[in-house]
Amino acid sequence: MSKENTSIHEFDLNLICEYFSQLERQGPGSPEVTIKALSFIEGLSETSRIADIGCGTGGQTMVLAQHAPGHIQGLDLFPTFIDLFNNNVQKHHLQERVRGIVGSMDKLPFQPEEFDLIWSEGAIYNIGFERGLKEWKEFLKPGGYVAVSEASWFTEERPHEIEEFWLDAYPGIDTIPNKIAQMQRAGYVPVASFNLPVNCWIEHFYALQTEAQNIFLQKHAGNNAAEGFIANQRHEEKLYYRYKNFYGYVFYIGRKL
Repeated sequence: MSKENTSIHEFDLNLICEYFSQLERQGPGSPEVTIKALSFIEGLSETSRIADIGCGTGGQTMVLAQHAPGHIQGLDLFPTFIDLFNNNVQKHHLQERVRGIVGSMDKLPFQPEEFDLIWSEGAIYNIGFERGLKEWKEFLKPGGYVAVSEASWFTEERPHEIEEFWLDAYPGIDTIPNKIAQMQRAGYVPVASFNLPVNCWIEHFYALQTEAQNIFLQKHAGNNAAEGFIANQRHEEKLYYRYKNFYGYVFYIGRKL
């Protein structure tokens, strides 16, 4: 298997963390999409509690904090991301309402029914969409909301090349109707779903990586693992341009029964 076809899961986590720490967002998205998803959430107030799980360096969390009342707790597995997250909190003067902590999404350090809203952009795949929704529900108040973006198929059939790539990278990828059914089975009333526009991938994610990739390769010149990782990222980008009509990210918003 060539370096570009190697699954991202086969690369060293420290390399992955170092690379993505250079980026404002660790996955496709945009401020406009974050705000749109937030528009489907009702009843938030100054006393509301929000968790952003798999928050990364907090690009989307800062947008969330600027458009939603209440207190936000970001959680991510990588200490480097959380250090950058809390630096961003300071830069945006949000330290009275926003805080990042290190933790794992499969063992959340929260209290039952602590939150009015659980947010996660492009990260729930780490635990699996349906499993994450089921396990995180414990930490939502009755009537609380969950809002997550997730890789999804737009069509029932797709070319073999892209299907093979995604089934290797994330076997949990599925069609939008199946994802909504999974949300229902997990104990939520589906409130809304919408596809992230193409600019979330091209302008807000891939276009910002060119300089980051060059810096990363210069720093790790001669490192086969680092070169292989960047080859993998560039291959993923080429596949997106070729097959973007067949898949993308979808925001799913649900309310706990």
